[in-house]
Amino acid sequence: MSLSNEVMTELRKDYIYNLMVKGEREDGRAFDQYREITIETNVINKAEGSARVHLGDTDLVVGVKIQPGTPFPDTPDMGVIITNLELIPLASPVFEAGPPREDAIELARVVDRGVRESGAVDLSKLCITPGEKVWMVFIDVHVLDDGGNIMDAASLGAVAALLTSKLPNKRYDLGEDANVPMRDVPVAVTAVEIGGSIMLDPSQDEESIAGTKLTVTSNQNGAISAMQKSGVHPLTTEQINYIVDIAIEKAKEIREKFLVI
Repeated sequence: MSLSNEVMTELRKDYIYNLMVKGEREDGRAFDQYREITIETNVINKAEGSARVHLGDTDLVVGVKIQPGTPFPDTPDMGVIITNLELIPLASPVFEAGPPREDAIELARVVDRGVRESGAVDLSKLCITPGEKVWMVFIDVHVLDDGGNIMDAASLGAVAALLTSKLPNKRYDLGEDANVPMRDVPVAVTAVEIGGSIMLDPSQDEESIAGTKLTVTSNQNGAISAMQKSGVHPLTTEQINYIVDIAIEKAKEIREKFLVI
């Protein structure tokens, strides 16, 4: 006799939860250990910059398009960054076609905030004519396969794509093409709480049973540039402090991935 998908799902959740209570993870990782990360750049010929990121089973592509546009009224001499994220149906059985889902909007906002608030891009150098024309940088994230922790993979992809992006000056008769003015390499680190334990880089199954999730984005100097909490369960002050500290340290390790770009 076969069990229903619902029962199988509950059995699997119980299995993963009981492993974690014993201090173990299904894939054998330590609680503070990431899955393998690979970053490939210049994967989209028509984009100003691009990257493909594999984080464990999670696979996504990021493309950067840059074009002149009108600055915001309150920042007339600053360039503009706009981030979009698409969860295509082929990436997961739970993703559906249609308007952006709430979780896709949240993911895009956190990726955008990490880039913007970190000062990774010198927006003042994206000004063409103050009050009239600036470079508009569009970061588009397309998730190809959801294996968990899309947040960190998308943030890595956005930064990697920006690091290889060129301002298309020639196309608009503004001189020679130039690198996007990068000043920092922010890295997002996500942790989940399950049964009182904190673990980094959750898999898809681990995310499904997590009580809460906290993403911390830090700069090269260890300063926090963005934080995002999701989930209904609270975190203690001690848990938050632990996540922040370990996120900054783990970001230093992950940042080494960018040395080869």
